[in-house]
Amino acid sequence: MFSVFSRSRLAALAVVTACGAAGTVLAVTPAHADAVAIHDIQGSTRVSPLAGRAVTDVAGVVTGVRAYGSSKGFWFQDTRPDDDPATSEGVFVFTGSTPTVRAGDAVTVSGTVTEYVPGGAASGNQSLTEISRPAVTVVSSGHEIPVTRIDARSVPAAYAPQGDPAAQGSVDALPLRPRAYALDYYESLEGQNVRIGSSRVVTATDPYTELWVTVKPHENRTARGGTRYGSYDAQNTGRLQIQSLGATADFPAADVGDTLAGTTEGPLDFNQFGGYTLVARDLGTLEQGGLRRETTRRQKSAELAVATYNVENLDPSDDTFAAHASAIVDHLRSPDIVSLEEIQDNDGAEDSGTVASDVTVGKLIDAIVAAGGPRYAWRGIDPVDGQDGGEPGGNIRQVFLFNPERVSFTDRAGGDATTAVGVTRAAHGKAALTASPGRISPASDAWKNSRKPLAGEFTFRGRTVFVIANHFASKGGDQGLTSRYQPPARSSETQRHAQADEVNAFVKDVLKVQRDADVIALGDINDFEFSGTAQRLEAGGALWSAIKSLPKKERYTYDYQGNSQVLDQILVSPSIRRGPFAYDSVHLNSEFHDQISDHDPQVLRLRP
Repeated sequence: MFSVFSRSRLAALAVVTACGAAGTVLAVTPAHADAVAIHDIQGSTRVSPLAGRAVTDVAGVVTGVRAYGSSKGFWFQDTRPDDDPATSEGVFVFTGSTPTVRAGDAVTVSGTVTEYVPGGAASGNQSLTEISRPAVTVVSSGHEIPVTRIDARSVPAAYAPQGDPAAQGSVDALPLRPRAYALDYYESLEGQNVRIGSSRVVTATDPYTELWVTVKPHENRTARGGTRYGSYDAQNTGRLQIQSLGATADFPAADVGDTLAGTTEGPLDFNQFGGYTLVARDLGTLEQGGLRRETTRRQKSAELAVATYNVENLDPSDDTFAAHASAIVDHLRSPDIVSLEEIQDNDGAEDSGTVASDVTVGKLIDAIVAAGGPRYAWRGIDPVDGQDGGEPGGNIRQVFLFNPERVSFTDRAGGDATTAVGVTRAAHGKAALTASPGRISPASDAWKNSRKPLAGEFTFRGRTVFVIANHFASKGGDQGLTSRYQPPARSSETQRHAQADEVNAFVKDVLKVQRDADVIALGDINDFEFSGTAQRLEAGGALWSAIKSLPKKERYTYDYQGNSQVLDQILVSPSIRRGPFAYDSVHLNSEFHDQISDHDPQVLRLRP
């Protein structure tokens, strides 16, 4: 699982008035009360010029009420806007209890202007301007609600300004330029009532009752209706998260390529999990696009099919075994070798000291047989308890499945959780592993609290193929694309770069012994095909990420916050790259609301 993209969150976004795990209110010095307008509170930068000050009788019309969770409050908006496009005319009022106002009420609000940072200051998130400790007076009711339309023409093509070097890269104090940058444009509408027309879904409905659409239908469109993330400079400005002020039961179960048709309208919020979010008072109607799960072709008799599949914390208590088996048999066409990531131990997340996973793997193999697939054999190495990261107690690891009717595994004793596998010269100058299966440099700091690569030696039609199963460190701790720091920091890269260096060096050891060795390094790399991690894996020509053989519109394995992107990769040595091969990213999970894993499996077919 991609853990920056994985999360533990409250049922509703928490808004607090002191530092805490859910968020932080910026420290300010209170001052006297002033009669001001909402645009005076919002100001022309990201931080209110009145933060910490008491304000009185701020006038506006209620545009949305949030009466659930711990973020209770309402948005209201001035009906007499100023002529500055940088100053928002709406703001959130945090009540902490169920508001008594309704949309369309004309109100006056007195309270304290606050800058709340969802996720806390350490998250790097932008702050949300709000009025806390309010006194609210309803003046009249039944008023028309002002609205601003967001569409492809209104959102700039550039994503964000460069942060101020004197402020550690923060954009907080920079004057907003809503006609130049998408993040500035959305910030200039923070708290306002906004409307979008019919928009394509680019991330399916998730368990937290939210989805993502794009207001730019032609922006980096994938072959199946998503929006592709192809570089650090192509953040896709048309993406917008959608939540609802209505009942969760009424929220649509949408897949990528569906359309949220008609009008979706409500206040524009900012939250910890995705940034700018249209919290819909009125939600469009779902029109299904008919997206279907993909199926790859079956390998020919002379082709070796090798796959990688992250099965998302699979343990014996899960109810997904039959579905995973169907994915492997029916959609992947029973590959000869399957690298499984996130296999948990036999008692799952129970922190009992158990590290064996034979029950977990055996249950999956039985399910595959029941689905009409082969009875796979398997190899793996149990980790040291608590040393490989992931869900506490789960001891996730990589495991090889292989079809013994088509592939043989070369077993060499000596491989365990703490012993490093090496490369030796065998007969006729061929490379061989000192242990098979074995783990690459398990004592290296590169693998601290992270999965160690599993190396195995296979034989197909008399030809040796070395396979390295990987699950690199997650993106946890990275700043989001909507961060107050631009460009956002990707602190988790440091460990993945070190891991990539280790794998690259090991592959080079194999190629030093045997220049034409067939080596495959695959798995959940937790990084993009254009990333520094991929570049280090590929360094010196030792490996090449084969997903780059696909047309750009098909290069993705994961869908996060409206961006279809690559996290899972199969990298190949020069001998494989030169020979005939076929690559397929099999889209059967990431684009669907009823996914059994958040990753799409990958298949490589080659002729060793």
